[in-house]
Amino acid sequence: MDRLDYYRQCIEKLLIESGEDPPVNGQIEVEFVFDKERDRYLVIDLGWNEHHRIYNCFIHLDIKDGKIWIQRNQTDRSFADELVQMGIAKEEIVLGVQPPYARQYTGFGVA
Repeated sequence: MDRLDYYRQCIEKLLIESGEDPPVNGQIEVEFVFDKERDRYLVIDLGWNEHHRIYNCFIHLDIKDGKIWIQRNQTDRSFADELVQMGIAKEEIVLGVQPPYARQYTGFGVA
């Protein structure tokens, strides 16, 4: 298995685990969007809460230029740390949620 395939496998495992919570009131579902051709991976809440439409992308990871980019993480999990525990080097993980000028101070990749 090459490095990018391993990255894809790790991302899918983390995201599926993150979306295992049961639906709220049975009206909100968790959707997984795995675009393997473009290496985009999203987890979305979709449904209704009484009269309010729910659509929220709460996790978004990409693989760009051979690195894993964490674009959005609205969970209490640290995907960057979990990826490191899976054997991915910190330099291969970019915290896209941080502004470019601050990434050098995160201990992870810069781009």
